[in-house]
Amino acid sequence: MTDPAAVVALLRERGETVATAESLTAGLVTAALTSVQGSSAVVRGGLVVYATDLKHALAGVDEALLAEHGAVHPEVARQLAVGARTRCGATWGLGLTGVAGPDPQDGVAPGTVHVAVAGAAGTSVETMTLGGDRHEVRAASVVGALTLLVNRLTSTSG
Repeated sequence: MTDPAAVVALLRERGETVATAESLTAGLVTAALTSVQGSSAVVRGGLVVYATDLKHALAGVDEALLAEHGAVHPEVARQLAVGARTRCGATWGLGLTGVAGPDPQDGVAPGTVHVAVAGAAGTSVETMTLGGDRHEVRAASVVGALTLLVNRLTSTSG
């Protein structure tokens, strides 16, 4: 169930909200969710943190982590999700970082994507290796983020 309408419906049923901190997708997850009528009841907002320094300034990602590992790292995704959740006051936070291509970034191959979802019970992080061109990697990242959120929504209370 990665259809944005189904995700919005599930959040509405639970009386919960979501916020995002997106790097490689630059707002595509939030755009997908807000394309659904009635999404304003569950979508708190989104942070587009495309530039590395904004990951720290807007989402609170640790500067030392960014300096040591670069912007594309599972812990960065985790901190983005936590930052989205806390800074936007949402039940759930989604964080996405990765390399859409065509060139590597900080030695990380195109198609490498880290997605995280943060809730009251903790944060889950998934690393995906995606094929395709830039558009396909970004589209698959949106699906991956929504899938991870649905998996958490249907398996836990937070």
